[in-house]
Amino acid sequence: MNDRLTLASDFLEQSRKQIDRELDRLIRAGAASPRLDEAMRYSVLGGGKRIRPALCLAAAQALGSDQTRAIAPACALELVHAYSLIHDDLPAMDDDDLRRGRPTVHIAFDEATAILAGDALQTLAFALLSEAPELSDHQRITMINTLTRASGHQGMVGGQAIDLESVGRQLTIKQLENMHRHKTGALIEASVRLGALTTDAVTEQQLAALAAFASALGLAFQVQDDLLDIEGETEVIGKRQGSDVAREKPTYPSLLGISGAREHLSNLLYQAQSALDNFGEEAEVLRAMADYVVARSH
Repeated sequence: MNDRLTLASDFLEQSRKQIDRELDRLIRAGAASPRLDEAMRYSVLGGGKRIRPALCLAAAQALGSDQTRAIAPACALELVHAYSLIHDDLPAMDDDDLRRGRPTVHIAFDEATAILAGDALQTLAFALLSEAPELSDHQRITMINTLTRASGHQGMVGGQAIDLESVGRQLTIKQLENMHRHKTGALIEASVRLGALTTDAVTEQQLAALAAFASALGLAFQVQDDLLDIEGETEVIGKRQGSDVAREKPTYPSLLGISGAREHLSNLLYQAQSALDNFGEEAEVLRAMADYVVARSH
C-alpha cells in the first residue's frame, strides 16, 4: 500500500506540474476582461490535487497510448471541474466561503464575476477539445460527447440538482449513491474514459473494465469526502470542516455511521481494484490512484 501511495503521489505531482503549465498557457491566451481573466486564473491555478487529469493520463498510460494525446482532455476535465467548484460555492448553491484554503471566487471577487468565470472555464474546456491537434476528428467528437454528458443534466449538474433537493431529507443508500454517481462519479468516469479514448486500439472489453473501475472509484471518492467533512481539519481539507452536517446534507456517515462508511469505502476500493484484474503492470498507476483516493487527507 505504501509503495502505491508513493507512486500515486509522485504521479500526481508530475501530472500537476504538466497540467498547470498548460492551463496557465491556455488562460494567458487572454479574456476580453482583465478582471475575468484574473478570476479564472485564481480558480484554476489556486491549488488542487488534479486527480481527474491524473486519472485521464493514467488511463492513457494503462493502454499504452502516447501521453501527449491525453493533455488536452486532461486539461478540459480540470476546467470543467474548476467551473463546477465556482458555481457550487455560490450563495444560491452551497454558500461556501473557503475553497482550497482560500476565499471562494465570489468572496475574493464578486458573485457576478464568479458566475462569469465559471461560464468561461466551461466553454474553454470544449473549445480546447474541439481544437486539439493531437486528436483525430472522431476522437474529438467522441470526447466532447463524453464530457458533455458527464458534466451536464445527465451527469454532474443533474447530481448537483438532486443534492440541493435533498437538503434536510433522509435518503436511502440507493438514493444517495444515485446522487453521487451523477454529482461526483460522472466526471471521474469521464476522466478515465477520455484517457482510454486517446488510442483507437482500445477494446469494448477494456472500456467496460475501466468504466467499472471508475464507477467504484467515484463513489469511494465521495465516501472519503464525507468522512473528511467529519474527521478532517479545516486547515488540511481546505474548506470548512463540518459544512455538510451544518447544511443538513445527506452523507454516507449519516446513513451508515462512521464504521459503516469505512467498511463501504473498503468494499468500493476492492471493486475498483478487481475491475483492473485483466490489466498488467501498465495499469499500476491507476491502481495506485485508487489507493490514494481512499487514503487522502484532503
